[in-house]
Amino acid sequence: MIDANAVVHPDAKIGNNVTIGPFTYIGADVEIGDDTWVGSHVVIKGPCIIGKGNKFFQFSSIGEECQDKKYAGEPTRVEIGDNNIFRECCTVHRGTIQDQGLTKIGSNNLFMAYTHVAHDCVVGSNVILANNASIAGHVRVDDWAILGGMTGVHQFVHIGAHAFTAGCSLVLQDVPPYVMVSGQSAVPRTINSEGLKRRDFSKEAIAAIRKAYKTLYRSGLTTAEALPELRKLAEEHPEVVGMADFVESSSRGIVR
Repeated sequence: MIDANAVVHPDAKIGNNVTIGPFTYIGADVEIGDDTWVGSHVVIKGPCIIGKGNKFFQFSSIGEECQDKKYAGEPTRVEIGDNNIFRECCTVHRGTIQDQGLTKIGSNNLFMAYTHVAHDCVVGSNVILANNASIAGHVRVDDWAILGGMTGVHQFVHIGAHAFTAGCSLVLQDVPPYVMVSGQSAVPRTINSEGLKRRDFSKEAIAAIRKAYKTLYRSGLTTAEALPELRKLAEEHPEVVGMADFVESSSRGIVR
């Protein structure tokens, strides 16, 4: 159902069983998948491809031109998966040609009120951004990560899978998988054990992850010295493989 007071560009592609509320604007080059609900006073501009079953609450702005001063009107885009929730006043900006020209969001994510996803970000699936959390340009957030309220993430930072940032954290370096950080600047505190329990990680897996964390952060080893120890642990515990790979590939350096 499209409300009579909504403005939908004739070139927009609207799927089946889509609801579009009053005073919402849907621009050209926008594709909206089946069973999506778009509330009132929402702006969605293209190029933008949106999957199925998403929900957009009032005053959210999706697919707007980015705030990068180098942006010169190039036809960059946003891609969004399925079953995401964008609460009031969320903003998601298109990419830049200085990167891949794409801001990409997976599925089953929750973006609470006033959250911001900047140009060229890649957000995985089952991620939560709590109120007022903002990620700057070129940030990557992997699956199951949670960013606490008013978290700020510096450009080009990588947040690993199952990581957790406490409220008001300022994240300036990469956060490895499973690690919980807080502070300004954010520093590692422990592992996200409660989150891992909720996601049915075994006691043995959590113990291995805790041992990997202690090796990386509590053993007195440098990152380079700790990496071979993580590799040894990963031979017996596959959950540690991603952590070791993350540390080895980090370009900004990990939080310390």
